[in-house]
Amino acid sequence: MKSLFSTLLLVSLLLMIAPSFFLVDAAEAEAAAPAVTPSSNCNAMCNKRCEKAGIFKRCFSYCCVCCSKCNCVPSGTSGNKSECPCCRDMVNSKGKSKCP
Repeated sequence: MKSLFSTLLLVSLLLMIAPSFFLVDAAEAEAAAPAVTPSSNCNAMCNKRCEKAGIFKRCFSYCCVCCSKCNCVPSGTSGNKSECPCCRDMVNSKGKSKCP
C-alpha cells in the first residue's frame, strides 16, 4: 500500500512539473526564430554588406535579423554603424554588437 501511494505521489508531481518544461522549450524556440521574415530589400542590402565576410551565411542571417528590426543596414562591408543607430546599439547577451 505504501509503494502504491508513493508511486501515485511521484506521478502526480511529475505531471505538475512537466508542463513547465514544455513552456520553456516553446519560449526558447519562439525567441530563437526571427519575428519578421526579412524583405527582399533586406536581402539585397545584407547580401552587399556580407559579401566579403569570412562566414557569409552567419553574417547574412544576423544582418537580416537586424534589418528586419531596424529597417536599415549600414553601407559598406564593415563599419559605418553610425548610419544605423538601431543596429549600432543592438547587443547580444555578452554585450557585443549583434549586427554585422
